[in-house]
Amino acid sequence: MNRVELGFVPMADLDAEQRRAVAQLLYDAFVGWPESWTSLDAAEQEVAESLAADRISLVALDDANQVVGWIGAISNYHGRVWELHPLAVQPDLQNRGIGRALVDRLEDEVRKRGGLTIYLGTDDVTNLTSLGGVDLYPRVLEKLSHIENLRRHPFGFYQRIGFEIVGVVPDANGFGRPDIMMAKRIVKSA
Repeated sequence: MNRVELGFVPMADLDAEQRRAVAQLLYDAFVGWPESWTSLDAAEQEVAESLAADRISLVALDDANQVVGWIGAISNYHGRVWELHPLAVQPDLQNRGIGRALVDRLEDEVRKRGGLTIYLGTDDVTNLTSLGGVDLYPRVLEKLSHIENLRRHPFGFYQRIGFEIVGVVPDANGFGRPDIMMAKRIVKSA
């Protein structure tokens, strides 16, 4: 696994062509994830929305100035908590440290803005975990406590970089298609 040399740029600093490349990256990274960005137009809309004042939007560029990753966050709870949304890495460059580097950079930006915690939802719409395709009621928390990663669900990546599972939203994407909620404190406790 060769590491990629990265530069990080705020989305607002990119030109129109580079923003289209970010949208294409988002679309490509989520092919096969139903109900994500199922069209390039939807991905372009997400890029445009990432420029809002209550957001952080950072793009990773390689040494040839090509878009290789994107991470965003949305402020909540008066800026104390931020939702990581989205994280996308060019599919053929995954598992080379780009996602981890993007999350590290995002954590720095959130801390600078007074944030304490980052959270995210990571859907299981294709039965990649033991929670997918299952009726989680009753005893939702019991089932969550025994979660298994069956086929490389992204929650494993997030756990490796310090996020913890903090809950689940059963049926968030339809029956048996939950959203797994994760969070990470990014500052030392008082």
